[in-house]
Amino acid sequence: MSLFPRLIPVLLVSDGYLVKPVRFQGDTYIGDPINAVRIFNEKQVDELVICDIDATPKRTGVNFQLIEEIANEAFMPVGYGGGVASVDDARRITGIGIEKVILNSAAVTEPDVVRGISDALGASSTVVSIDAKKRLTGGWETYSERGSRKAGMTPADAARRAQDLGAGEVIASSIDREGTFSGYDTKLIQTVTSAVSIPVIALGGARDMSDFHQALAAGASGAAAGSTFVMTGKHHAVLINYPAPSEVRTLAS
Repeated sequence: MSLFPRLIPVLLVSDGYLVKPVRFQGDTYIGDPINAVRIFNEKQVDELVICDIDATPKRTGVNFQLIEEIANEAFMPVGYGGGVASVDDARRITGIGIEKVILNSAAVTEPDVVRGISDALGASSTVVSIDAKKRLTGGWETYSERGSRKAGMTPADAARRAQDLGAGEVIASSIDREGTFSGYDTKLIQTVTSAVSIPVIALGGARDMSDFHQALAAGASGAAAGSTFVMTGKHHAVLINYPAPSEVRTLAS
């Protein structure tokens, strides 16, 4: 395992505001994403992900102004997803100073966009996010457009296709666990990691450090979380937080 464990806060944005849904539904207002980025700077976060969760469903496209503000504030590498629909979008995003471009819906409906971005920017800058939900009959279905549209493939199939198209990394997100503090779906993580050779980032359901350990033990290359890093306590009060560097280093053991 890497000596530098990847523990990644994920900030979800809607209409320019930081929000937190549960199972992709019912957005709770959290605050200003720029303020959150500043706090994560102070807490020495090594990596950050920003996702505009309504850019594609609402057809608003990429919020380049917000991206530029984030890039100007962030001291750490940032990945951005939301409304990315073309190679030109990706070039403009990375030109602003964002290191990674994350694709979700476009990876389902326009797979050639993934290949084009990988060819233009490199695999290391190309990430595919896979949103998965359990089927009643067993296994998982992949969804796009904020969990509203079935993709017609399993998460393992989606991950293999992403790798074949040139993605250098995938994010495996559990819709069922998102925002619930019920722990990662480790079986989902194992299913996706066993399907590909590229890094897999686990997302959805993290509660505490023990969950991060479990995600990495299940094969994930990194553990990502949203609610855990923007809420605290049994009443889920808003508080931007992140473990001390010494705690993060324990994930390497």
